[in-house]
Amino acid sequence: MPFYHRLGKIPHKRHIQFRKEDGSLFREEVMGTKGFSGIQSVLYHHHPPTQVSRVERLREWQPELEERGANRHRHLLTDGLAAGGDPVEGRVHLLANEDVAIGVVRPTKPMDYFFRNSDGDEVLFVHEGEGEFQSVFGRMSYRPGDYIVIPVGTTYRLEMKEGPQRFLVIESTGEITPPKRYRNEFGQLMEHSPYCERDIRVPERLEPHLESGAFTVRVKAQGQLNAYQYDFHPFDVVGWDGYLYPWIFNVEDFEPITGRIHQPPPVHQTFAGPNFVICSFVPRLYDYHPESIPAPYWHSNVNSDEVLYYVEGNFMSRKGIREGSITLHPSGLPHGPHPGKAEASIGKKGTEELAVMIDTFRPLRVTRAALEMEDTGYIYSWLPETDAAKN
Repeated sequence: MPFYHRLGKIPHKRHIQFRKEDGSLFREEVMGTKGFSGIQSVLYHHHPPTQVSRVERLREWQPELEERGANRHRHLLTDGLAAGGDPVEGRVHLLANEDVAIGVVRPTKPMDYFFRNSDGDEVLFVHEGEGEFQSVFGRMSYRPGDYIVIPVGTTYRLEMKEGPQRFLVIESTGEITPPKRYRNEFGQLMEHSPYCERDIRVPERLEPHLESGAFTVRVKAQGQLNAYQYDFHPFDVVGWDGYLYPWIFNVEDFEPITGRIHQPPPVHQTFAGPNFVICSFVPRLYDYHPESIPAPYWHSNVNSDEVLYYVEGNFMSRKGIREGSITLHPSGLPHGPHPGKAEASIGKKGTEELAVMIDTFRPLRVTRAALEMEDTGYIYSWLPETDAAKN
């Protein structure tokens, strides 16, 4: 993140002696991106973070992709996904390319291990459920509507409260940040940004764990999942400071940008990743030109794929969409409102829809797991109803 934060106990200078009450040294770890030229934080451990007692390769971490067919619009009904698994092992990947993998998870089991993604940043969008995000940087409570932004290399786990839990999962191969056009040369979010630093929640409670025993950290690295065992609790950090840490932004705090005529999707952008963006469609007033058409115009994604995850509300440009639906409108094909939706939007004053959009600038592939929840007739849903029924 573009602002400095510190938590717990740290010495007054970096890279100097920092001792425990018994006179032994705390173990300093510099955790950063892009070698030593990116953002970083300095953490102080009770134990050397390299002290591994056992290592094991668990499995490949590569979604199994469908065989290529005709390029077409897709609709995935994820509300029928059976709940199960934990927040990591229960993930079902649905779409993927070289830059990002998109999936969903409806976990029912607690994490009896810790997890670290060493291949890139992650974003967990909380559709349902409450709980606590715990990491080496401290603890943060989460609730519906939260984007949990997790930087590469962060060891974490989720402690879920009772009740249904559902997450949209976005796994990147690089950094996920606020858009550059909303930040000044110092990294501060500017006045025209749809959110600011006041809306961001950072780790707030750091409780060093000194327990000994057998603790497993599962690490995604180089496209596979490995397990590392430690004889001490991985959350043994007594203090840290820097610019690299997990943070949370709730979609309720996104202030929509509106205009006299229909505004294009970039006004909804919330985050930027390598060759993709994440946008938030939130409740907002419609366009106020006297002859405006609030529904989006038909458009062609000439060099990008568009994914929409529908969270809740009335999706004014679509028919047959449910909460948890995912649509994929790939490059090479025009798309737009369903029949009658443009006309029906005229005169409307606003919308209560809530959705997450991911636009990628390299083509996405659909996974085999996604085929089990696909509405195969979606490509024909722009036809008059009598013609669509023939297909």
